Amino acid sequence: MPSPYRAIFGRPGTKSFSAAGLLGRMPLSMMGIGIVTMVSQLTGRYGLAGALSATLALSAAVLGPQISRLVDRHGQRRVLRPATLVSLGAVAGLLLSAQQRWPDWTLFAFAACAGCVPSVGSMVRARWAELYRGSPRELHTAYSWESIVDEMCFILGPILSIGLSTAWFPEAGPLLAGAFLAAGVFWLTAQRATEPVPHSPEQRAKGSALRSPGLRVLVGTFVATGAIFGAIDVVTVAFAQEEGHKAAASLVLAVYALGSCVAGAVFGLLHLAGPPSRRWLVGVAAMAVSMVPLQLAASFTGSLVLLAVALFLAGLSIAPTMVTTMALVEEHVPRTQLTEGMTWTSTGLAVGVALGSSAAGWVVDAAGAAHGYVVPLAAGVLAALVALAGYRWLRPRTARPPSSPTAGSIPAPAELPATERHDETRAG
Repeated sequence: MPSPYRAIFGRPGTKSFSAAGLLGRMPLSMMGIGIVTMVSQLTGRYGLAGALSATLALSAAVLGPQISRLVDRHGQRRVLRPATLVSLGAVAGLLLSAQQRWPDWTLFAFAACAGCVPSVGSMVRARWAELYRGSPRELHTAYSWESIVDEMCFILGPILSIGLSTAWFPEAGPLLAGAFLAAGVFWLTAQRATEPVPHSPEQRAKGSALRSPGLRVLVGTFVATGAIFGAIDVVTVAFAQEEGHKAAASLVLAVYALGSCVAGAVFGLLHLAGPPSRRWLVGVAAMAVSMVPLQLAASFTGSLVLLAVALFLAGLSIAPTMVTTMALVEEHVPRTQLTEGMTWTSTGLAVGVALGSSAAGWVVDAAGAAHGYVVPLAAGVLAALVALAGYRWLRPRTARPPSSPTAGSIPAPAELPATERHDETRAG
Protein backbone atom coordinates (compact mmCIF):
# COMPACT_ATOMS: atom_id res chain seq x y z
CA MET A 1 0.00 0.00 0.00
CA PRO A 2 1.51 3.42 -0.92
CA SER A 3 2.55 5.50 2.11
CA PRO A 4 -0.32 8.06 1.95
CA TYR A 5 -2.81 5.22 2.21
CA ARG A 6 -0.82 3.52 4.95
CA ALA A 7 -0.76 6.78 6.90
CA ILE A 8 -4.54 7.22 7.05
CA PHE A 9 -4.90 3.80 8.69
CA GLY A 10 -2.70 4.87 11.60
CA ARG A 11 -5.76 5.85 13.63
CA PRO A 12 -7.35 3.09 15.76
CA GLY A 13 -10.43 1.47 14.26
CA THR A 14 -9.95 2.70 10.71
CA LYS A 15 -9.15 -0.71 9.23
CA SER A 16 -12.17 -2.31 10.89
CA PHE A 17 -14.77 0.24 9.85
CA SER A 18 -13.44 0.41 6.30
CA ALA A 19 -13.56 -3.40 6.04
CA ALA A 20 -17.11 -3.41 7.39
CA GLY A 21 -17.97 -0.76 4.83
CA LEU A 22 -16.67 -3.00 2.06
CA LEU A 23 -19.03 -5.80 3.07
CA GLY A 24 -21.96 -3.45 3.58
CA ARG A 25 -21.51 -1.89 0.15
CA MET A 26 -21.34 -5.14 -1.80
CA PRO A 27 -25.14 -5.09 -2.35
CA LEU A 28 -24.70 -1.79 -4.18
CA SER A 29 -23.13 -3.67 -7.08
CA MET A 30 -24.91 -7.00 -6.57
CA MET A 31 -28.58 -6.41 -5.84
CA GLY A 32 -29.66 -4.53 -8.96
CA ILE A 33 -27.72 -6.64 -11.43
CA GLY A 34 -28.71 -9.74 -9.45
CA ILE A 35 -32.38 -8.89 -9.86
CA VAL A 36 -31.88 -8.27 -13.58
CA THR A 37 -30.13 -11.63 -13.98
CA MET A 38 -32.64 -13.50 -11.81
CA VAL A 39 -35.77 -12.13 -13.48
CA SER A 40 -34.38 -12.43 -17.00
CA GLN A 41 -33.55 -16.08 -16.32
CA LEU A 42 -36.92 -16.87 -14.77
CA THR A 43 -39.10 -14.94 -17.22
CA GLY A 44 -36.94 -13.88 -20.19
CA ARG A 45 -38.34 -10.34 -19.81
CA TYR A 46 -35.63 -7.69 -19.70
CA GLY A 47 -38.24 -4.95 -19.51
CA LEU A 48 -39.62 -6.40 -16.27
CA ALA A 49 -36.11 -6.99 -14.94
CA GLY A 50 -35.07 -3.41 -15.63
CA ALA A 51 -38.30 -2.03 -14.14
CA LEU A 52 -37.79 -4.00 -10.91
CA SER A 53 -34.20 -2.81 -10.64
CA ALA A 54 -35.47 0.72 -11.23
CA THR A 55 -38.10 0.33 -8.50
CA LEU A 56 -35.46 -0.76 -6.01
CA ALA A 57 -33.22 2.14 -6.94
CA LEU A 58 -36.02 4.71 -6.76
CA SER A 59 -37.14 3.40 -3.39
CA ALA A 60 -33.58 3.69 -2.07
CA ALA A 61 -33.44 7.21 -3.51
CA VAL A 62 -36.54 8.26 -1.58
CA LEU A 63 -35.76 6.49 1.70
CA GLY A 64 -31.95 6.79 1.81
CA PRO A 65 -31.70 10.52 2.63
CA GLN A 66 -34.38 10.19 5.30
CA ILE A 67 -32.42 7.38 6.95
CA SER A 68 -29.24 9.44 6.81
CA ARG A 69 -31.00 12.46 8.29
CA LEU A 70 -32.05 10.29 11.22
CA VAL A 71 -28.45 9.07 11.50
CA ASP A 72 -27.19 12.66 11.79
CA ARG A 73 -29.67 13.19 14.61
CA HIS A 74 -29.59 9.88 16.49
CA GLY A 75 -26.38 8.07 15.50
CA GLN A 76 -25.54 5.20 13.17
CA ARG A 77 -26.24 2.26 15.46
CA ARG A 78 -29.74 3.31 16.52
CA VAL A 79 -30.92 3.88 12.96
CA LEU A 80 -29.03 1.50 10.69
CA ARG A 81 -29.85 -1.77 12.40
CA PRO A 82 -33.67 -1.55 12.25
CA ALA A 83 -33.56 -0.10 8.72
CA THR A 84 -31.38 -2.99 7.58
CA LEU A 85 -33.75 -5.57 9.07
CA VAL A 86 -36.67 -4.07 7.16
CA SER A 87 -34.68 -4.17 3.92
CA LEU A 88 -33.58 -7.76 4.46
CA GLY A 89 -37.17 -8.85 5.10
CA ALA A 90 -38.27 -7.24 1.85
CA VAL A 91 -35.43 -8.91 -0.09
CA ALA A 92 -36.52 -12.27 1.27
CA GLY A 93 -40.06 -11.57 0.10
CA LEU A 94 -38.82 -10.54 -3.33
CA LEU A 95 -36.86 -13.75 -3.80
CA LEU A 96 -39.77 -15.87 -2.62
CA SER A 97 -42.27 -14.15 -4.90
CA ALA A 98 -39.92 -14.54 -7.87
CA GLN A 99 -39.25 -18.20 -7.14
CA GLN A 100 -42.94 -18.99 -6.65
CA ARG A 101 -43.98 -17.01 -9.77
CA TRP A 102 -46.33 -14.77 -7.83
CA PRO A 103 -48.03 -11.87 -9.70
CA ASP A 104 -45.79 -9.08 -10.94
CA TRP A 105 -47.23 -6.56 -8.48
CA THR A 106 -45.82 -8.55 -5.55
CA LEU A 107 -42.34 -8.27 -7.06
CA PHE A 108 -42.69 -4.51 -7.30
CA ALA A 109 -44.08 -4.23 -3.75
CA PHE A 110 -41.17 -6.10 -2.21
CA ALA A 111 -38.64 -4.26 -4.40
CA ALA A 112 -40.02 -0.95 -3.16
CA CYS A 113 -39.72 -2.03 0.49
CA ALA A 114 -36.21 -3.36 -0.07
CA GLY A 115 -35.12 0.22 -0.80
CA CYS A 116 -35.05 0.85 2.97
CA VAL A 117 -31.34 0.19 2.85
CA PRO A 118 -28.77 2.51 4.47
CA SER A 119 -26.10 4.27 2.44
CA VAL A 120 -23.16 2.42 3.99
CA GLY A 121 -20.63 4.36 1.92
CA SER A 122 -21.88 7.64 3.36
CA MET A 123 -21.65 6.23 6.88
CA VAL A 124 -18.03 5.20 6.39
CA ARG A 125 -17.07 8.51 4.78
CA ALA A 126 -18.69 10.36 7.67
CA ARG A 127 -16.37 8.46 10.02
CA TRP A 128 -13.34 9.45 7.96
CA ALA A 129 -14.53 13.08 7.95
CA GLU A 130 -14.85 13.04 11.73
CA LEU A 131 -11.35 11.59 12.16
CA TYR A 132 -9.54 13.86 9.70
CA ARG A 133 -11.49 17.08 9.90
CA GLY A 134 -8.94 19.86 9.58
CA SER A 135 -6.54 17.62 7.61
CA PRO A 136 -7.60 18.06 3.97
CA ARG A 137 -4.76 15.99 2.49
CA GLU A 138 -5.48 12.99 4.68
CA LEU A 139 -9.20 13.34 4.02
CA HIS A 140 -8.57 13.48 0.26
CA THR A 141 -6.60 10.24 0.53
CA ALA A 142 -9.31 8.67 2.69
CA TYR A 143 -12.03 9.57 0.20
CA SER A 144 -9.87 8.19 -2.60
CA TRP A 145 -9.44 4.96 -0.64
CA GLU A 146 -13.19 4.65 -0.21
CA SER A 147 -13.61 5.21 -3.92
CA ILE A 148 -11.24 2.29 -4.48
CA VAL A 149 -13.36 0.23 -2.08
CA ASP A 150 -16.45 1.19 -4.09
CA GLU A 151 -14.81 -0.07 -7.24
CA MET A 152 -13.62 -3.24 -5.54
CA CYS A 153 -17.30 -3.88 -4.83
CA PHE A 154 -18.14 -3.29 -8.48
CA ILE A 155 -15.33 -5.59 -9.59
CA LEU A 156 -16.28 -8.47 -7.30
CA GLY A 157 -20.02 -7.88 -6.96
CA PRO A 158 -21.21 -8.49 -10.54
CA ILE A 159 -18.92 -11.52 -10.86
CA LEU A 160 -20.43 -13.05 -7.74
CA SER A 161 -24.00 -12.02 -8.45
CA ILE A 162 -24.20 -12.95 -12.12
CA GLY A 163 -21.91 -15.94 -11.74
CA LEU A 164 -23.87 -17.52 -8.89
CA SER A 165 -27.26 -16.76 -10.44
CA THR A 166 -26.28 -18.33 -13.75
CA ALA A 167 -24.23 -21.27 -12.44
CA TRP A 168 -26.15 -22.16 -9.26
CA PHE A 169 -29.76 -20.92 -9.08
CA PRO A 170 -31.36 -17.62 -10.22
CA GLU A 171 -31.93 -16.23 -6.73
CA ALA A 172 -28.37 -16.86 -5.52
CA GLY A 173 -26.97 -13.41 -6.38
CA PRO A 174 -29.53 -11.29 -4.51
CA LEU A 175 -29.45 -13.78 -1.62
CA LEU A 176 -25.71 -13.35 -1.15
CA ALA A 177 -26.09 -9.58 -1.46
CA GLY A 178 -28.49 -9.62 1.48
CA ALA A 179 -26.02 -11.64 3.54
CA PHE A 180 -23.27 -9.10 2.82
CA LEU A 181 -25.56 -6.24 3.84
CA ALA A 182 -26.40 -7.83 7.18
CA ALA A 183 -22.77 -8.66 7.98
CA GLY A 184 -21.44 -5.24 6.99
CA VAL A 185 -24.02 -3.10 8.76
CA PHE A 186 -24.00 -5.04 12.03
CA TRP A 187 -20.18 -5.13 12.09
CA LEU A 188 -19.96 -1.41 11.34
CA THR A 189 -22.49 -0.39 13.98
CA ALA A 190 -20.74 -2.55 16.58
CA GLN A 191 -17.75 -0.19 16.33
CA ARG A 192 -18.82 2.62 18.63
CA ALA A 193 -15.44 4.32 19.13
CA THR A 194 -15.30 5.77 15.60
CA GLU A 195 -19.03 6.50 15.26
CA PRO A 196 -19.69 10.23 14.79
CA VAL A 197 -21.47 11.72 17.79
CA PRO A 198 -24.99 12.95 16.95
CA HIS A 199 -25.40 16.71 17.11
CA SER A 200 -27.66 18.36 19.64
CA PRO A 201 -30.83 20.14 18.42
CA GLU A 202 -29.15 23.51 19.02
CA GLN A 203 -26.27 22.62 16.68
CA ARG A 204 -28.35 21.28 13.81
CA ALA A 205 -28.84 23.33 10.68
CA LYS A 206 -32.44 23.98 9.74
CA GLY A 207 -34.18 22.22 6.89
CA SER A 208 -32.76 19.72 4.43
CA ALA A 209 -29.23 19.68 3.10
CA LEU A 210 -30.78 19.71 -0.36
CA ARG A 211 -31.58 23.40 0.08
CA SER A 212 -27.98 24.10 -0.95
CA PRO A 213 -27.82 25.16 -4.64
CA GLY A 214 -24.40 23.57 -4.96
CA LEU A 215 -25.63 20.26 -3.64
CA ARG A 216 -28.60 20.38 -6.00
CA VAL A 217 -26.22 20.77 -8.94
CA LEU A 218 -24.23 17.75 -7.80
CA VAL A 219 -27.35 15.64 -7.31
CA GLY A 220 -28.87 16.68 -10.62
CA THR A 221 -25.69 15.79 -12.47
CA PHE A 222 -25.50 12.48 -10.66
CA VAL A 223 -28.98 11.56 -11.82
CA ALA A 224 -27.68 11.56 -15.38
CA THR A 225 -24.45 9.89 -14.26
CA GLY A 226 -26.39 7.13 -12.54
CA ALA A 227 -28.32 6.57 -15.76
CA ILE A 228 -24.98 5.77 -17.40
CA PHE A 229 -24.23 3.09 -14.81
CA GLY A 230 -27.72 1.57 -14.79
CA ALA A 231 -27.92 1.40 -18.56
CA ILE A 232 -24.45 -0.12 -18.95
CA ASP A 233 -25.29 -2.90 -16.48
CA VAL A 234 -28.49 -3.94 -18.27
CA VAL A 235 -27.19 -3.54 -21.82
CA THR A 236 -23.94 -5.37 -21.13
CA VAL A 237 -25.77 -8.41 -19.73
CA ALA A 238 -28.08 -8.44 -22.75
CA PHE A 239 -25.20 -7.93 -25.20
CA ALA A 240 -23.23 -10.80 -23.69
CA GLN A 241 -26.30 -13.04 -23.92
CA GLU A 242 -26.80 -12.17 -27.58
CA GLU A 243 -23.18 -13.09 -28.18
CA GLY A 244 -23.76 -16.44 -26.43
CA HIS A 245 -21.65 -15.66 -23.34
CA LYS A 246 -24.04 -14.27 -20.72
CA ALA A 247 -21.81 -15.27 -17.78
CA ALA A 248 -18.98 -13.21 -19.30
CA ALA A 249 -20.99 -10.04 -18.61
CA SER A 250 -19.74 -10.11 -15.03
CA LEU A 251 -16.12 -10.05 -16.20
CA VAL A 252 -16.78 -7.25 -18.67
CA LEU A 253 -18.46 -5.14 -15.99
CA ALA A 254 -15.60 -5.92 -13.63
CA VAL A 255 -13.16 -4.46 -16.15
CA TYR A 256 -15.26 -1.27 -16.15
CA ALA A 257 -14.88 -1.05 -12.37
CA LEU A 258 -11.19 -1.94 -12.61
CA GLY A 259 -10.54 1.14 -14.72
CA SER A 260 -12.13 3.31 -12.06
CA CYS A 261 -10.22 1.50 -9.31
CA VAL A 262 -6.86 2.15 -11.00
CA ALA A 263 -7.68 5.80 -11.55
CA GLY A 264 -8.84 6.21 -7.95
CA ALA A 265 -5.65 4.69 -6.57
CA VAL A 266 -3.51 7.12 -8.55
CA PHE A 267 -5.76 10.07 -7.79
CA GLY A 268 -5.39 9.48 -4.05
CA LEU A 269 -1.64 10.03 -4.33
CA LEU A 270 -2.07 13.43 -5.97
CA HIS A 271 -2.69 16.79 -4.35
CA LEU A 272 -3.79 18.97 -7.23
CA ALA A 273 -3.95 22.74 -7.15
CA GLY A 274 -6.96 24.74 -8.20
CA PRO A 275 -10.62 24.58 -7.23
CA PRO A 276 -12.17 21.11 -7.07
CA SER A 277 -15.20 22.37 -8.98
CA ARG A 278 -13.07 22.72 -12.11
CA ARG A 279 -11.71 19.17 -11.79
CA TRP A 280 -15.26 17.93 -11.24
CA LEU A 281 -16.51 19.58 -14.44
CA VAL A 282 -13.65 18.07 -16.45
CA GLY A 283 -14.40 14.64 -14.95
CA VAL A 284 -18.07 14.78 -15.88
CA ALA A 285 -17.21 15.84 -19.42
CA ALA A 286 -14.70 12.99 -19.71
CA MET A 287 -17.36 10.50 -18.61
CA ALA A 288 -19.64 11.73 -21.40
CA VAL A 289 -16.96 11.45 -24.08
CA SER A 290 -16.00 7.95 -22.91
CA MET A 291 -19.45 6.63 -23.88
CA VAL A 292 -18.79 7.07 -27.60
CA PRO A 293 -16.38 4.08 -27.95
CA LEU A 294 -18.94 1.79 -26.29
CA GLN A 295 -21.48 2.45 -29.01
CA LEU A 296 -18.84 1.91 -31.70
CA ALA A 297 -17.57 -1.34 -30.15
CA ALA A 298 -21.07 -2.80 -29.81
CA SER A 299 -22.49 -1.66 -33.14
CA PHE A 300 -19.57 -2.25 -35.49
CA THR A 301 -17.49 -5.03 -33.95
CA GLY A 302 -19.78 -7.15 -31.78
CA SER A 303 -16.71 -8.12 -29.77
CA LEU A 304 -16.87 -8.54 -26.01
CA VAL A 305 -13.09 -8.08 -25.81
CA LEU A 306 -13.19 -4.68 -27.52
CA LEU A 307 -16.20 -3.73 -25.43
CA ALA A 308 -14.22 -4.57 -22.28
CA VAL A 309 -11.33 -2.38 -23.44
CA ALA A 310 -13.72 0.50 -24.11
CA LEU A 311 -15.30 0.04 -20.68
CA PHE A 312 -11.90 0.04 -18.97
CA LEU A 313 -11.06 3.38 -20.58
CA ALA A 314 -14.50 4.73 -19.66
CA GLY A 315 -13.95 3.71 -16.05
CA LEU A 316 -10.82 5.87 -15.71
CA SER A 317 -12.91 9.01 -15.25
CA ILE A 318 -15.28 7.65 -12.59
CA ALA A 319 -13.32 7.51 -9.32
CA PRO A 320 -11.62 10.93 -9.62
CA THR A 321 -15.01 12.49 -10.30
CA MET A 322 -16.58 10.73 -7.32
CA VAL A 323 -13.75 11.72 -4.96
CA THR A 324 -14.02 15.35 -6.04
CA THR A 325 -17.77 15.20 -5.52
CA MET A 326 -17.32 14.23 -1.87
CA ALA A 327 -15.00 17.21 -1.38
CA LEU A 328 -17.62 19.48 -2.93
CA VAL A 329 -20.34 18.05 -0.70
CA GLU A 330 -18.23 18.96 2.33
CA GLU A 331 -17.95 22.49 0.99
CA HIS A 332 -21.64 22.98 0.35
CA VAL A 333 -23.47 21.44 3.31
CA PRO A 334 -23.21 22.06 7.07
CA ARG A 335 -21.16 19.68 9.16
CA THR A 336 -24.30 18.61 11.04
CA GLN A 337 -25.84 17.41 7.75
CA LEU A 338 -22.78 15.80 6.19
CA THR A 339 -24.13 12.24 6.15
CA GLU A 340 -27.39 13.42 4.63
CA GLY A 341 -25.55 15.50 2.03
CA MET A 342 -23.39 12.56 0.97
CA THR A 343 -26.46 10.36 0.78
CA TRP A 344 -28.21 12.83 -1.51
CA THR A 345 -25.46 12.29 -4.09
CA SER A 346 -26.03 8.55 -3.76
CA THR A 347 -29.74 9.25 -4.17
CA GLY A 348 -29.06 11.09 -7.42
CA LEU A 349 -27.10 8.09 -8.64
CA ALA A 350 -29.89 5.75 -7.55
CA VAL A 351 -32.55 7.71 -9.41
CA GLY A 352 -30.33 7.74 -12.48
CA VAL A 353 -29.65 4.02 -12.21
CA ALA A 354 -33.40 3.46 -12.05
CA LEU A 355 -34.08 5.56 -15.12
CA GLY A 356 -31.10 4.23 -17.05
CA SER A 357 -31.75 0.55 -16.34
CA SER A 358 -35.44 0.90 -17.16
CA ALA A 359 -34.81 2.80 -20.39
CA ALA A 360 -32.06 0.40 -21.41
CA GLY A 361 -34.29 -2.61 -20.74
CA TRP A 362 -37.00 -1.29 -23.02
CA VAL A 363 -34.52 -0.35 -25.76
CA VAL A 364 -32.96 -3.83 -25.61
CA ASP A 365 -36.37 -5.48 -25.87
CA ALA A 366 -37.36 -3.24 -28.77
CA ALA A 367 -34.18 -2.86 -30.81
CA GLY A 368 -31.52 -5.26 -29.50
CA ALA A 369 -28.56 -4.93 -27.17
CA ALA A 370 -26.19 -3.19 -29.58
CA HIS A 371 -28.57 -0.23 -29.84
CA GLY A 372 -28.91 -0.14 -26.06
CA TYR A 373 -25.60 1.69 -25.66
CA VAL A 374 -27.30 4.78 -27.05
CA VAL A 375 -28.88 5.18 -23.60
CA PRO A 376 -25.62 5.69 -21.63
CA LEU A 377 -24.32 7.94 -24.42
CA ALA A 378 -27.38 10.17 -24.14
CA ALA A 379 -27.11 10.15 -20.34
CA GLY A 380 -23.46 11.21 -20.52
CA VAL A 381 -24.30 14.16 -22.74
CA LEU A 382 -27.09 15.19 -20.36
CA ALA A 383 -24.74 14.95 -17.34
CA ALA A 384 -22.22 17.24 -19.03
CA LEU A 385 -24.90 19.78 -19.92
CA VAL A 386 -26.31 19.86 -16.38
CA ALA A 387 -22.82 20.19 -14.88
CA LEU A 388 -21.95 23.05 -17.22
CA ALA A 389 -25.22 24.87 -16.52
CA GLY A 390 -24.78 24.60 -12.75
CA TYR A 391 -21.04 25.16 -12.58
CA ARG A 392 -21.41 28.74 -11.33
CA TRP A 393 -22.90 27.43 -8.07
CA LEU A 394 -19.88 25.21 -7.44
CA ARG A 395 -17.10 27.74 -7.98
CA PRO A 396 -15.46 29.45 -4.98
CA ARG A 397 -17.69 32.11 -3.45
CA THR A 398 -15.65 34.97 -4.87
CA ALA A 399 -16.55 33.74 -8.36
CA ARG A 400 -20.20 32.90 -7.66
CA PRO A 401 -23.22 35.19 -7.50
CA PRO A 402 -23.56 36.51 -3.95
CA SER A 403 -26.13 35.02 -1.62
CA SER A 404 -26.83 35.32 2.07
CA PRO A 405 -26.35 32.57 4.64
CA THR A 406 -29.35 30.66 5.84
CA ALA A 407 -30.39 31.04 9.44
CA GLY A 408 -29.25 28.12 11.51
CA SER A 409 -25.93 27.69 9.75
CA ILE A 410 -23.17 26.38 11.97
CA PRO A 411 -19.91 28.24 12.64
CA ALA A 412 -17.10 27.94 10.14
CA PRO A 413 -14.53 25.21 10.96
CA ALA A 414 -10.89 26.20 11.12
CA GLU A 415 -9.74 24.26 8.10
CA LEU A 416 -11.65 26.40 5.56
CA PRO A 417 -11.88 30.14 5.01
CA ALA A 418 -14.91 31.57 6.76
CA THR A 419 -16.31 33.02 3.54
CA GLU A 420 -16.32 29.59 1.92
CA ARG A 421 -17.91 27.91 4.94
CA HIS A 422 -20.73 30.43 5.09
CA ASP A 423 -21.44 29.64 1.47
CA GLU A 424 -21.32 25.94 2.23
CA THR A 425 -23.82 26.21 5.05
CA ARG A 426 -26.01 29.01 3.76
CA ALA A 427 -28.54 26.58 2.32
CA GLY A 428 -28.69 24.31 5.39
